[in-house]
Amino acid sequence: MKAKLPRSPCSKSFFDRDSFSVSSLLQFAIDAAGGIERFERFTTLTADLRHTGIIWGLKQREGVLTECKVAVQLHEQRVSHGPFAPSQNHSVYTPSRVELRSPEGTLIEALDNPRDSFAGFEMETPWTDPQLGYFAGYTMWTYLTSPFLLARPDVDVEEIEPWMVDGLPLRRLRVSFPPSIATHSTVQTFYFDVDGLLRRHDYEVDIQGRNAASRYLADYVDVQGIKMPSRFRIYPRTLENTALSDPLIVGVDLSNFHFS
Repeated sequence: MKAKLPRSPCSKSFFDRDSFSVSSLLQFAIDAAGGIERFERFTTLTADLRHTGIIWGLKQREGVLTECKVAVQLHEQRVSHGPFAPSQNHSVYTPSRVELRSPEGTLIEALDNPRDSFAGFEMETPWTDPQLGYFAGYTMWTYLTSPFLLARPDVDVEEIEPWMVDGLPLRRLRVSFPPSIATHSTVQTFYFDVDGLLRRHDYEVDIQGRNAASRYLADYVDVQGIKMPSRFRIYPRTLENTALSDPLIVGVDLSNFHFS
């Protein structure tokens, strides 16, 4: 089944050109990823997705989105995943509402103000399917629009001291997101290699007890002139800013990317 993504009639450009200003590191990263002008030619990104990791069993959602398709609207927070096994239903995520719809478009279930539903949740607290749709929606929107997302005028970016990762010094951006962007946490850190490619991404997952995590990115591919990582591996992060090698919280493998 192909994930479906209704388009909003009020989509606007990703950037406010009058306010456009980025740090030198962010400019380097955006250019390395393909450039803003190329990114803005497209409105939607689709891909095949495979999930692994311990989180799905902890949330009692193992197998629901193990093999699925994702469709991301690039210029606003709107994402679809499907199918939600064992059904053929798909999600329609926005920050304020998550819907599950049948292949014919019939509304099956909806969750308004979804982030509020996670109040008091910890790592082991189970999720419903709409809550899974919310988590999967905001994470993949953040992941698949970065680093371009960081150049929005409502996102604050500051370069901080480099950090050694696997023996290599990576340059870092400390990023503060506005309340209007649904994402893991307000403050996050993005690490870039010597070629300007994003290699590590740190955050706290607010909706499950603020557990600290590091996402590692690998296996970049060229998709219509945009460099996209096809492999994510997410691990716990210690107070010393070290990512543990076990357990694997989430694994994401992406293929068959297509921009339109």
